[in-house]
Amino acid sequence: MHEFSMITQIVENVLKEAEKHRAKKVTEVNLVIGKLTFLGLEQVRFSYDVLVKGTIMEGSKLYIEEKNGVVKCSSCGYEGDFMYEDDPMFHVPTPTLHCPKCEGVVDIVRGRECTIKSVKLIV
Repeated sequence: MHEFSMITQIVENVLKEAEKHRAKKVTEVNLVIGKLTFLGLEQVRFSYDVLVKGTIMEGSKLYIEEKNGVVKCSSCGYEGDFMYEDDPMFHVPTPTLHCPKCEGVVDIVRGRECTIKSVKLIV
C-alpha cells in the first residue's frame, strides 16, 4: 500500500504549487513512474482519485508515463534491461540485480523515479 503514501506526497506537492500560482483549478497531472518503484498503476490511480476529492484537483486527468529499469554492470560494463526471475511467491516475474551477460553485480541507473513531469493549472 505504499502507492497511497507516494500519491499523498504528490497531491500535496501539486496543491502547494497550485497555491503558489493562485490556481483556481488543476486540470492535468503528468507523472513519470519507474518500474523499479513497484508501484501498482491501478492502485496509483485509485489513490489519486480518493485523495483529490474535495480539492481543486478533483476532476483532473492523471497521465502516467512508465519508465523501464536500466542497470549497469561493474564487471563487464553491460548497460540495459535487468534480468527477470520467475518467483511463484509473487506470481509475476521479478527483477534480479545480476548482470544478464556475466552474472556480475549491477547498479540501478534508472527505474526508481516517481516524479511530477508537469501540471496544468487554471489561474
